[in-house]
Amino acid sequence: MYRFLLTPRWIALHVVVLLVIPAFVFLGRWQFGRFEERSANSHDVTANLEAAPAPLESLAGQGVKQSDRFRAVTATGTYDPAHALVVRRRPQEGRPGFYVLTPLKLADGRGVIVNRGWVKAGATADTPPDVPPPPSGQVTVTGRLRLGETEESSGIKERPGLPPGQVLLINPGSIGKGLPYKLLDGYVELTRQQPATDPAPAPVPEPDVGAGGGLNFAYGVQWWLFIGVAVGGWILLIRREVADRKGGESSGSPADPANRSESISGG
Repeated sequence: MYRFLLTPRWIALHVVVLLVIPAFVFLGRWQFGRFEERSANSHDVTANLEAAPAPLESLAGQGVKQSDRFRAVTATGTYDPAHALVVRRRPQEGRPGFYVLTPLKLADGRGVIVNRGWVKAGATADTPPDVPPPPSGQVTVTGRLRLGETEESSGIKERPGLPPGQVLLINPGSIGKGLPYKLLDGYVELTRQQPATDPAPAPVPEPDVGAGGGLNFAYGVQWWLFIGVAVGGWILLIRREVADRKGGESSGSPADPANRSESISGG
């Protein structure tokens, strides 16, 4: 009755099912792994955003760790507007614009890049934007600690020939080459400062921590449900084939290969 399972057509179906099952297992495990990774990342970022501000030097002095991303920090110093920069291709709320970078010189002689916020673009991409000046004298800034950007982490490619005072990446290592003092690692995304200024660049929105990978969990469940669909469909096809063959035998229908040959020979 089940010898048909060894025919080429059915052997091909068995192979497909046997290949599909481990593939779906792998895809489900990968999605569950992404769920765990994103959930942990969402938890860490949320905790850093809600933590009390820490002194900048304690976190950025020896290099910013991945686990310190978006950690609230505070620093005191004086802005260096002579070395201010703007970052191209930074849309906000659907509008083209620039980030405003101004180094903050600290008491120990080092400095840190402060992203003071966003300003709208000028008439053209090469037109210098209208940037509100930073406050003079000593200021205390509070903000989110960020890792320096690279082409790999941002997906933005550096290119030469930009207008003076414009960059594409917030890369302290590259920016620091043109400064007379050493920059700390990473940069600060300003959330508030004392004294405040008006007008000032628009604040950069908080990061969207998302749903912690909830979609990845759903996709993982979906892939594993597909395993049941594949196995169930395979079993269903076998049962249907068996039922069809039993029906053909009991009715003596010419649809059965044996009966069809008798019918022809008898005619």
